Formats: sequence, structure tokens, C-alpha cells
Amino acid sequence: MDFVFLILSVFTVVSSIMVIGSRKLVHSAVYLAGALIGTAGLFILLKAEFIAWVQVLVYVGAVITLILFTIMLTRKGEEENAQ
Repeated sequence: MDFVFLILSVFTVVSSIMVIGSRKLVHSAVYLAGALIGTAGLFILLKAEFIAWVQVLVYVGAVITLILFTIMLTRKGEEENAQ
């Protein structure tokens, strides 16, 4: 159990650092999804399955999708203006 906690916590911390350190917005959004999934895994280890599912469904499912759609829509407008 301690080994799983160690792996999940290292994965979450590394993903969180990569969110800040990444220069590309899409990569940063993918790392954010990884950090949120790692957090949900930590909730499962704490026997809080409901909070883990809410974390995955709301944050990873909805917020990351919204961020990616926003990035894709704003990038298209910049490319058209550049030509």
C-alpha cells in the first residue's frame, strides 16, 4: 500500500510541475489531466471513492475538455489573422 501511495504521489507531483514548466498549452492541459487523475488515485487510497469519481468526471472530463476546446478555437483565429 505504501508503494502505491509513493508511485501515485510522485506521478502527481511530477505532472503538477510539468503543468507549470511546459511551454505548450496543449501539453500543459494533458499534464493537468494527469495530475488530476493522480489525485483521484490518492482519494481511492483514502477510501473516498465518491470524491475520486467526482474528481475524474468533473475535473478531468469537463474542465480539461473545455480547456482543450478553448485552446483549439483561439489558435484557429490567430492562424487566420496571420495570413
